[in-house]
Amino acid sequence: MDKIILAYSGGLDTSIILHWLVARGHDVIAYVADVGQDEDLEAARAKALKTGASKAFVEDLKRELVTDYVFPAIKANAVYEGRYMLGTALARPLIAKRQVEIAHREGARLVAHGATGKGNDQVRFELTYHALDPTIKVISPWKDAAFLAEFQGRSDMIAYANRHGIEVKASADRPYSEDGNLIHISHESGILEDPRTAPEEHVFSLTRSPQDAPDRETRLSLHFKDGIPVRVVDETNGVDESDPLRLFLHMNKVGAENGVGRVDMVENRFVGIKSRGVYETPGMTILRAAHMDIEGIAMDREVMRLRDMLAPKFAEIVYNGFWFSPEMDFLMAAIDKSQEVIDGIVHLSIYKGNVTVRGRESHSSLYDKELSSMDIEGGFNQQDSVGFINIHALRLEAHNAIMTKQGKGVTDFMRNGR
Repeated sequence: MDKIILAYSGGLDTSIILHWLVARGHDVIAYVADVGQDEDLEAARAKALKTGASKAFVEDLKRELVTDYVFPAIKANAVYEGRYMLGTALARPLIAKRQVEIAHREGARLVAHGATGKGNDQVRFELTYHALDPTIKVISPWKDAAFLAEFQGRSDMIAYANRHGIEVKASADRPYSEDGNLIHISHESGILEDPRTAPEEHVFSLTRSPQDAPDRETRLSLHFKDGIPVRVVDETNGVDESDPLRLFLHMNKVGAENGVGRVDMVENRFVGIKSRGVYETPGMTILRAAHMDIEGIAMDREVMRLRDMLAPKFAEIVYNGFWFSPEMDFLMAAIDKSQEVIDGIVHLSIYKGNVTVRGRESHSSLYDKELSSMDIEGGFNQQDSVGFINIHALRLEAHNAIMTKQGKGVTDFMRNGR
């Protein structure tokens, strides 16, 4: 009997897949990764055994997710297509990595997941499997002809669950697809597939509406060392945390209470399909804003320009599932080098969905108050700027001379409204 390690959530898809694989004679071991989702994971473990799994494991990966995945993404200021903070994408390689490790421990040569053939997660899971163990075999039911013949979509799965007595949360009148972890929760499917339709307030399950958030600001001081958040002091609530996991969870709590981190966007999936996603990412939104600010005072200008060129590529690599790749190793080394002196404290105000920087300080500061002052000379010879401007103007003057010769001078551009 083939032994399969199934990445199991207890939700609709993986519950049906577990039962379907067992019905076809497979020995299925369910693996439940605790990445901070707000669910009863012991109940999920019990449900997996009841549904037919021979074994079921629940493992706590929250700390590793924060230290080895979230914090590197913060150091890179990673955000996909300018808005998505990669909550699901960051968790998938960790889950898949541990799945492969369990397969080795249990003597299994097969791993399975419940991601569809239209989405990104199938790529994230399977690229990780292949990167970490090229000999392992992958079961992906949503790309299996027999499975597809039986299940056209979520309504068929709900009907199957009802026939076989499998308890599921999804229903025909509320078929939302949600994925939650300690970074965020995402909402897709159902009425959200119409990009014109605004999500109703009941869709949001993590963050409070900014309109209903407290009428007082929350003041925080975030400490950074080598680009990593190492301490948060909550001046409003009297909290002082240095433990990475507890620090991140407190940032989530503050952000959620104050309506921070809601995003509604249409994005480009790796497989070439556009999709609409509604995201709630409170803590990481605050940390990224603070990190970008401390870089402003402590990072060299040219290093920042180069790192900013790399950041979108970093986010794309994460989004597309190439966490375990040579290009990610290369980028991570460059990002780590850029963060060697990104130390200091950022003072923040959190209020009704807004993250406002109140000030910053750093022992690695490149800011010179006297040098930048308009009131004192501060060692800067302003006459040097004459030559500086003249040198940079040479290129503009040469360009204008050529354009004028061709009858397309600056005057014509101004007349045409350019």
